[in-house]
Amino acid sequence: MAEYVITEPGVYDIPEDAYHRDPVKGGSLSYSGAKKLLAEGGPELFAYEREHPPEPSKEMELGTAAHREVLGVGLELVEIEADNWRKDATKEAAEKARKAGKLPLLTKDLAVVRAMAKRLREHKRASQLLAQPGRPEMSAFWPDPAYGIWWRCRWDHMPEPDPRYRPVISDYKTTDKGGAAPAKFTKAVADFRYYLQAYVYSAGYTAMFGHSIPALPGYALIAQERTAPYRVAVYELHPAALRKGREDAERAMEIYRDCREAGIWPGYSSEIELLDLPYWAYRED
Repeated sequence: MAEYVITEPGVYDIPEDAYHRDPVKGGSLSYSGAKKLLAEGGPELFAYEREHPPEPSKEMELGTAAHREVLGVGLELVEIEADNWRKDATKEAAEKARKAGKLPLLTKDLAVVRAMAKRLREHKRASQLLAQPGRPEMSAFWPDPAYGIWWRCRWDHMPEPDPRYRPVISDYKTTDKGGAAPAKFTKAVADFRYYLQAYVYSAGYTAMFGHSIPALPGYALIAQERTAPYRVAVYELHPAALRKGREDAERAMEIYRDCREAGIWPGYSSEIELLDLPYWAYRED
């Protein structure tokens, strides 16, 4: 496996696993890393998962497969002709595919992924965003001008900079049944801090191409449900949400800087803490 070491800011065409291993000499922050740092007890989890990456869940693998089918890049999909993973032969076939750098999917899951891609192409705005001139799955690396801390991001689709047009960065998210509806997706934006991701991805694009575009880039979230009829919705975030993204990024950089300098990545409190019930528990009677 080739090793990648990033020492200069720029846009790089590198494999996804190399990106996730953080090829920046001295380390960098990503949206997902910053999100962990901001959670309660998060620095300890950040430090642990940096050394012990978690195994992907079924939902994550379906999302990865959908990205591959929609964007045309990523791990090759391999159909495993079975209804479930219970048989040893099925497990062995999946393991063989993974060792070959491919993503195994049961027949029924591959059918879902293909149906999702077909439905997405039928959505006017989503298909327009993904059809912009540009390149899929490109990685950017840059230092924050105020903190000097390096960031990295990997765009689903990187629009080509054009001095005539404002670029729009699009990010593709898959959700459970009903998850693409405005109320539920708003909750997901808050829970998963997608507004932080919007800031990081936009900041990265500005750092790379700010001199070549007429205005700061826009950011669109393409949400698609993983259950039939695979409904699609496209959202942009309110300016206040984007400002909060910048504030969260600054807090994450401060935590990252302090932990790295001290060599201490704290988790939950080491003291005995007093807990009270949530307000609704008192009202149940």
